[in-house]
Amino acid sequence: MTLNRPIKSALLILTIVSFMLLPVQGLAAEADTSPDYKELRLFRMVMQLVQKNYVKDVADKELIQGAITGMLQSLDPHSSYMTEEMFKELQVETKGEFEGLGIEITLENGVLTIISPIEDTPAFKAGLKAGDKIIKIDGEATKNITLIKAVKKMRGPKGSKVTLTIMREGFKKFKDFDIHRDTIHVRSVKKEFLEAGYPYVRVVNFQESTETDLAAAIKDFGEDDKIKGMVLDLRNNPGGLLDQAVKVSNLFLDRNALIVYTDGRAKDQRMDFRATKGGKHHKFKLAVLINEGSASASEIVAGALQDYDRAAILGTKSFGKASVQTIIPLGNGSGLRLTTAYYYTPKGRHIQKTGIQPDVDMKQEVQKKQEEELEEESKPIDQQKKKKDKNVRTKADPENDPVLKRALEWLKSDVTVKQYKLDNQKGPIPETALNTSK
Repeated sequence: MTLNRPIKSALLILTIVSFMLLPVQGLAAEADTSPDYKELRLFRMVMQLVQKNYVKDVADKELIQGAITGMLQSLDPHSSYMTEEMFKELQVETKGEFEGLGIEITLENGVLTIISPIEDTPAFKAGLKAGDKIIKIDGEATKNITLIKAVKKMRGPKGSKVTLTIMREGFKKFKDFDIHRDTIHVRSVKKEFLEAGYPYVRVVNFQESTETDLAAAIKDFGEDDKIKGMVLDLRNNPGGLLDQAVKVSNLFLDRNALIVYTDGRAKDQRMDFRATKGGKHHKFKLAVLINEGSASASEIVAGALQDYDRAAILGTKSFGKASVQTIIPLGNGSGLRLTTAYYYTPKGRHIQKTGIQPDVDMKQEVQKKQEEELEEESKPIDQQKKKKDKNVRTKADPENDPVLKRALEWLKSDVTVKQYKLDNQKGPIPETALNTSK
């Protein structure tokens, strides 16, 4: 999740970089007993050795940028140095349009892993899924690769091809996916009616217009008294902007309710985010769908609504990314993406690497459906029941989506959120126990 705001650390970082570039005579004036000085002297010594003895000439700028890049990579997979070009691309991405494949990636135990493919993008249409391990990019192994290098290798001109070698749970061997890059136009919110009184909204990611688009979608469905229950689908939503996660949660929680708080080493990283006193705070029944591709900002929304018993959370355990990255502009047009805090749900839950556990865990049903689809896809084309791209979701389909089906059944019942959570802790609720006469 990205927090777009400047912080005081930027000045400190700039000072340190400048200090490292001072000539040796200037450094000699510092106290030799300073531990920081000794480390900086070591850095300068290595830099001079490289400049004098490396097989080819290397510019100071290249060495310094490499040092900064390595320093940040040693911290965590989400902290990184961004060149001017990369910094500009990041600013474009939050507006919902950029070029690439359309996947959010991370390093999980050192393995390049897909958090989620973004819906309606080349990666999604090619059949990539959350949790896929990227073993090779264009035939080159990804072992020990950095996120920045991986992103650079997967970017390229619109229409050009990249081959990703994938390992997935259930695969007996690696599989190559040929994907053609394209301009990614991300429409953050998609909506439709499942049936009269029961709207379905899918939030693809959290970008600058997400809350505005979601509020408009709800308004299109009619007044709250005409909405009997709504499905908010956050599956395969890799996250995005923190402020948008807060604003989306604000649409459904009581005024002044704590939505999320962040805490880090620096004092200014302790921040509470609360529901506003004004605006709409919808009260209709709400079901939220999550899976292993739901991360960061989508976990904030699910966690807040779960802590207040405002919605029933259905699906499978979410990804578990609770770190906050602050974007720090540097004076030369480049920038830092630095992990500065962790976020916590209103009840103080820290879900880094553990994720949000749904109230109704449907892992078995989802796995069974995936196995059926995998078996169907392995058949010759002329023997398949549906001769079309199964990865492109054109319409919500409860009959072929067990999680959505269960959500709709609950919305149509008289069972409250609290009772539904209690009942599911004892095991699956028989369909006959759900009163769907509404």
